[in-house]
Order: sequence, then structure tokens, then C-alpha cells
Amino acid sequence: MASKAETVEEYLAELPEDRREAIAEVRDAILENLPHGVVESMNWGMIVYEIPLETFPDTYNKKPLQYAALASQKNHMAVYLNSIYMNEDDAAWFANAYKETGKKLDMGKSCVRFKKIDQLPVELVGEAIGKISLDEFLDYYRAVKG
Repeated sequence: MASKAETVEEYLAELPEDRREAIAEVRDAILENLPHGVVESMNWGMIVYEIPLETFPDTYNKKPLQYAALASQKNHMAVYLNSIYMNEDDAAWFANAYKETGKKLDMGKSCVRFKKIDQLPVELVGEAIGKISLDEFLDYYRAVKG
């Protein structure tokens, strides 16, 4: 469900109240832990946390490089943790830490899906966001892209 909202505020306003509250809670955790140099914006129909082209212009699609994202999809909500997906050790750390919370992990390659906020360990999401610095993320990206 890609949104046509141009601002995060517009995006949040168009959500049903329960999803708006859940997305806002996850957004707060992301913003509290976001590495310096990563900015929040709207892109791809969702809230994204990206590296501006002024900082890193050498992307595969000439768009800002996505560090993370947050979205309300048709059947679930999702937080996209591109920052940990790029490194096997970080991805394994996240999966293990998630399981230790006692909550069931529903994860694709980089997206963690949840239907209700109590299914998501929000504090762990914040920790994952802050775990990888901008420089580390760019080093991972360069290594993957060659």
C-alpha cells in the first residue's frame, strides 16, 4: 500500500488510529537512535530513513540510499532494517535478540512484519537502528556493490 503522502505528517494522518499510534511509536524509537547523517523523509510511498545524495551520490539507482523504512501495508505494518540486513553478523544478532524477547519474529530479507505494536520489541528496533553507524553502513554497501 504505497502512500502518495508528501510528508511524514500527511502519511501518519491518513492511517487508522491504531496503526497511526503503532507507526508513531516505532518512528519515535527510530528517530531517537538514528545515526548522524541519516535523514527522515517520504520516498517509495513510505517513511524512509536515507542518506542524502549530497552525502553519498554513488547509488545504484541515483536515489538516496535507504538505511531503514517504516510502512503500513495492506495486511501488516513493517519496519525495514536495511542497516542490519547487509551484514550477516548483525542480522544474526537481531534475530537472536528478537527471539530472546519471547515475541515471534516475522521477517523477510530486511522487513520485520507486525500487526499490532505489542508483537514488536520496539526498544530492540531502536537498538538495531543505532547499532550501525553511517560510515559502517556505507562500508557494507560498498563491499556488497563491489
